[in-house]
Amino acid sequence: MLPYWRLSAYYFFYFAFVGAFSPYFTLYLQAASLSATEIALLMSLMQLMRILAPNLWGWLAERLGMRVAIVRLSALMSLVGFSGFFLTTEFGGLFAAMALMAFFWSAALPLIEGLAFSHLGDEAHRYGSIRVWGSVGFVVAVLALGLVLDHVAIDAVLWVTAAILLGILACSFTIPEAVSAHVERASLSLRETLRRREVRALLGACFLMSAAHGAFYVFYSIYLVDNGYDKALVGWMWTLGVVAEIILFMLMPRLMRRFSLRAILLFSFACAVVRFVLIGWGADSLPVLLFAQILHGATFGAYHVAAIAAVNLWFPGRLQSRGQALYGSVSFGAGGMLGGLLSGYTWEAIGAAWTFTLGSVFALAGLVWLARGWPSSTHGEAGPS
Repeated sequence: MLPYWRLSAYYFFYFAFVGAFSPYFTLYLQAASLSATEIALLMSLMQLMRILAPNLWGWLAERLGMRVAIVRLSALMSLVGFSGFFLTTEFGGLFAAMALMAFFWSAALPLIEGLAFSHLGDEAHRYGSIRVWGSVGFVVAVLALGLVLDHVAIDAVLWVTAAILLGILACSFTIPEAVSAHVERASLSLRETLRRREVRALLGACFLMSAAHGAFYVFYSIYLVDNGYDKALVGWMWTLGVVAEIILFMLMPRLMRRFSLRAILLFSFACAVVRFVLIGWGADSLPVLLFAQILHGATFGAYHVAAIAAVNLWFPGRLQSRGQALYGSVSFGAGGMLGGLLSGYTWEAIGAAWTFTLGSVFALAGLVWLARGWPSSTHGEAGPS
């Protein structure tokens, strides 16, 4: 029986953490008098660990068959690592706490994604209806904390985020293990799968899509506040993007029956090209920023579901955990780290507008790579060819 609500609850708390941490922790670091470069370095540790840790944990999960145990260890040690932020505001101490937390926190999502698809089996189209609860959790956290921070000290970010991590730990003990389906293609090796031109194109394009979002995830909240918007509006802007994401998650089963994964991904990349130019040069226009946030539904919602569906399709059976880990490492890990670190330097050197424009350049490069590397005639994907 599908543990729908247990998986949904985990996603809720997991992305509630993202909703509290990503938009507001940078404001906490700014209040602690860290420079833009130091903030970018700290936040990029999350991406660095998403390069290293998921592949290690995915390999262990494959060898030991202990996905759920690793998810629980990840939750516990993430909370332990985060506790270090209560002890110091010095860069060295913050760096150590972030490294510890990020190493364990990054282990969980690829394993949970694999578990979800294992439990879903032939009902993989229902993934979006489970994953949507993660977006709901993000909305609840980002909106509530944004409202709270207009009335209390920025230190509240630490207490709220620690409470959410405790919720993740509790949910991790409710999720049952699942056995991956054994299919004929599971006999393929990882190396053979990576030789496929469309697989390399997808992973390369995903790397560039995450790089495109680097400045957004590190500096978007600071960008809005610096341009005169209050913290409550910051929360509403993040919420608008995730509401658009939720709508796309709910529509994806229908869209995936009508359009190919390739077509959905190409559209998402095109939206990203437009979105980051609008953010960079439209700071004085709230309607422009609102429209750019609505595009988040495509640049993350549609993009992520289509990408993860392709990974699940091309990395079947025993390759599932490693495929999800590789996707996370290459995209959110390596791509996110590149985008985050680069934005830390360009933010002060060339300004916010050109930093976000650089994100559009990354998205355009991903669009071209995907279009040329994944021929429209490729077989073995959901949706019409």
